[in-house]
Amino acid sequence: MNRPDRSRQMDVFLAEHGYAGAARRMLAGDASFRRYERVEYEGEPMVLMDAPPPWENVTPFISVTKQLHHMGVTVPEILAADENEGFLLLEDLGDGVYTKLLTRDPRHEKEYYIAAIEALIEIQKHKHPELPVYDEKVYLRELGLFAEWFLPQIHGLERAPNLREEWLSLWLPILVSSKIEQSVLVHRDYHADNLLWLNDRMGVRRVGMLDYQDALLGDPAYDLVSLLEDARRDVSKDTVDACYGRFVNSSGIDAASFATRYAVLGAQRNAKIIGIFTRLCVRDGKPQYLDYLPRVWAHFLHDISHPALTPIKQFMEAHVPGEWRGKYEANTTLGGLA
Repeated sequence: MNRPDRSRQMDVFLAEHGYAGAARRMLAGDASFRRYERVEYEGEPMVLMDAPPPWENVTPFISVTKQLHHMGVTVPEILAADENEGFLLLEDLGDGVYTKLLTRDPRHEKEYYIAAIEALIEIQKHKHPELPVYDEKVYLRELGLFAEWFLPQIHGLERAPNLREEWLSLWLPILVSSKIEQSVLVHRDYHADNLLWLNDRMGVRRVGMLDYQDALLGDPAYDLVSLLEDARRDVSKDTVDACYGRFVNSSGIDAASFATRYAVLGAQRNAKIIGIFTRLCVRDGKPQYLDYLPRVWAHFLHDISHPALTPIKQFMEAHVPGEWRGKYEANTTLGGLA
């Protein structure tokens, strides 16, 4: 991908939509190929998403934006789009990202997180939106990342394929017996880095949402565990307890059944993250993601203490020594199975 060419294409895109000569500056990148720039034109700030084909596709972002807007929560308005070239010009929701605000002043943590729970509850009032299904096939594909990228670091590329088969064979009956639902829009990355606090708005619209283009039709527990078992920041026990209680009490669901799904999906998600962060280091040359692993492993080990996950706990005891359950020095020459 030629970044200078993309930069020229961005200027053409902006000019075609009436923003010729707009000032641009880098805003953020993420673990994908997407990049974001802040654009200013005649004093108006906007955000330009650069999602270069064929690696990225802006069409799902557009679709999910429309659905979330209909659900009454805050997502950036799409001001201009070029789906073929992978450019979106978006409303600028500001710099009030939860992570930044709470780093400066953690006293507002419970207030912000409860507001995020209220927004999540609002989203989940809308049953069976039009989205691809988050089913066992997708869960197992994601779980494969743990076996394909992390396990080779311990056991090498020759033994890892057999361990992958064992790993996945343990997970399928757990997913089935836990009765994971496919009933609500699941953001899939509903956490502090993708949420903004908007002081000038009211109710659930105080919470702005980003990075939801991978949304699927899934279980109500998934985004809750994504929020409370954050890979990038510690959430206080007081806030976790308050948010979990508020969510469960609002839904009228069976508490024991929900607790099982919460643990199973938490373990699934955290295992996936371990695989992804290993891949980002080994394949993509981004070792900084390994710094998050102690927190992710702590969440994962807590999740698999649930009785429904006893086979996964036994797998860990058999195949993942204690010194690997946290940050480690990755062998970047080893690669992965995929």
